[in-house]
Amino acid sequence: MLTQLKLINPMLRVIGLTATPYRLWHGMITDAPALFDALIEPVTIEQLIAQGYLSTLRSKVTQSKLNVDGVHKRGGEYIEAELQAAVDTDHNNHAVVREAISRAADRKAWLFFCSGVKHAERVCEALQEHGIKAACVTGETPKLIREKMLADFKAGKLQALTNANVLTTGFDHSAIDLIAMMRPTMSPGLYVQMAGRGLRPSPGKADCLVLDFAGVVGTHGPITNITPPQKAGDGNGEAPVKVCDNCNELCAISAKFCPACNHPFPEPESKKLKLHTDDIMGLEGIDMPLTGWKWREHISATSGKAMLAVSYYGRLSDPAVTEYFPVLHEGYAGQKAMKQVYEIAVHAKIVGMDVNNLSSLAAQLSKGNCPKLISYKKDGKFYRINNREWHEN
Repeated sequence: MLTQLKLINPMLRVIGLTATPYRLWHGMITDAPALFDALIEPVTIEQLIAQGYLSTLRSKVTQSKLNVDGVHKRGGEYIEAELQAAVDTDHNNHAVVREAISRAADRKAWLFFCSGVKHAERVCEALQEHGIKAACVTGETPKLIREKMLADFKAGKLQALTNANVLTTGFDHSAIDLIAMMRPTMSPGLYVQMAGRGLRPSPGKADCLVLDFAGVVGTHGPITNITPPQKAGDGNGEAPVKVCDNCNELCAISAKFCPACNHPFPEPESKKLKLHTDDIMGLEGIDMPLTGWKWREHISATSGKAMLAVSYYGRLSDPAVTEYFPVLHEGYAGQKAMKQVYEIAVHAKIVGMDVNNLSSLAAQLSKGNCPKLISYKKDGKFYRINNREWHEN
């Protein structure tokens, strides 16, 4: 259809709107071959929160944790039947519900994301057994009944809703002030969609508490700093294999026994969950007043590509905090980095930027007005800058 429309109007332009411009195993929606070839990011979540258009999320490390050891993946995501079998137990459901109740305080609108239909139904039953007015919404819920449940939830007649793959998109209730994640996922898009249900501001709502029982925040990090998923390969790479220690047979990576000599392979060590950060917003950091900064051209040891780097300097006792901008990278990473550099240059009062020469651009930026204060967090071996403040702010 678009091809036909372009024949009628060669100047046709197509624009798409999304809060999550990436898809699991498809990468960015601008990765070729794709309908879209550029990404416009006019505003960030941080800016919308600062301007009052979005509410703040708060997250807490929970005592109850859902274990997905042994759950296999298909297409980069957990297999739903195995996932539901692993997490949907009476012990898990009641432990989560008890903890949610204990942490909720006076929060009025709770939304539970579950791993499947049966899981959502059983979590709802557990909530009801603990005296919470709750209902369960799934894809199997008849339309009129679903509409009645959602209306009762929005009217405050129901305190909690449980759901399975239904209320992640297209459902908005600004009063939601507690989200319980009971659905482990490898999809950053699904994670942002779940968390996004609590971002709507509402009168009397200070923030939305996110209880991450599924380790989703630990898997993907703050929603303000999501790493887009990589695009799947073209299928032409070599299949992963392992070698039998007994007879040197090449075996499939998933084999438990060697097909040639029946020698058993040792059980793989389960990966321990590594919490990137328990701050779902990624906004809280260390404030450091600055005495100066220094920009330079930097060559990545990993990719060999040139990029911009800036080191911020505070007092003698403060660390030198370095930030990197991969402005020459292709796609989303390069676009985002260049946009950040332009915004910094505006505040630094830089006129006539030489974007074609990184060394020259670094020298220009070094002479510009340095921020008076930055807020930073340690992210692995690197620093992440959450905020920069100049006099005009």
